[in-house]
Amino acid sequence: MAAIMTGCGGAKQNAGGDITVKAEPVGPVFSADSAYAFCEAQCNFGPRTMNSQAHELCGQWIANKFAGYGLQVTEQRATLSGYDGTRLLSNNIIASWLPDASDRIMLCAHWDSRPWADNDPDPDNWRKPVMAANDGASGVAVMLELARLLSMEAADTSHLGIDFICFDAEDWGTPQWSDQPDDSRSWALGAQHWAARPHRDGYRARYAVLLDMVGGQGARFYREGFSLRYAPDVVKRVWQAAQVVGFGGYFPQQDGGYITDDHGPVNEVAKIPCIDIIPYYPDCPESSFGPTWHTINDDMQHIDRQTLQAVGQTLVQVLWSE
Repeated sequence: MAAIMTGCGGAKQNAGGDITVKAEPVGPVFSADSAYAFCEAQCNFGPRTMNSQAHELCGQWIANKFAGYGLQVTEQRATLSGYDGTRLLSNNIIASWLPDASDRIMLCAHWDSRPWADNDPDPDNWRKPVMAANDGASGVAVMLELARLLSMEAADTSHLGIDFICFDAEDWGTPQWSDQPDDSRSWALGAQHWAARPHRDGYRARYAVLLDMVGGQGARFYREGFSLRYAPDVVKRVWQAAQVVGFGGYFPQQDGGYITDDHGPVNEVAKIPCIDIIPYYPDCPESSFGPTWHTINDDMQHIDRQTLQAVGQTLVQVLWSE
């Protein structure tokens, strides 16, 4: 992406009409170790760059893991065009919990790897692929752990349909070394395709949450600008949940920047209110996305189990409060 700048469940509605989460922790314990292992398993395939064998094999693994937890898996394959005209064999992987339920929530993340470490401090690395442990694998890992918990705690969410969407071709955006001007439309290609052609005719979700780079060391998740514009109630809901489960320090009540990311097409084309949980490092000289963003150092050595725990337990609180 590129910057443009445990009691009973049940949501409550206060006198002002705002939707809030349950004030006590609910739901199962999110396993950071399990999420970490899911992240590592993706990286073991190597960089999941478009059109590569690692990309194809990892996509099969992701689909099989979701199916193994009892979700209905749909693969939305398409040939998309990169910023430079490269034909990209894309695969959006959709895993649906209770696919026939009319009340639906959507969680999403991208699963492809950046082909070029174009923000690396060493110019010799600018055309090397990124392992994408954080910028890609971490979001999918959190979703897989949530799917595992759903399969174990089905009775607690028996009315709620949840769609986990793994968007492809998010990170083929124009590289910094290119002589072509950056175009926001060169990013989030898989999300653009899905938003215009959902996996199910007439698909709707009440709201959506995008997970992007949710496992990095030192991460803090400020309120992203487009999220506040399109889905302020969802932002409030998620940030409240973080407070309830004791991870409010990871979700400060402060605003970050406006980010070009997969939530853009979901909001603007699919018309589903979608927020972006994405880190903001206001004092990082390398990037406001953190020091490993689009570098060869985006690897498992820089994944933090506590960050995965903070995001995962927050989402457990959101989902099990429904």
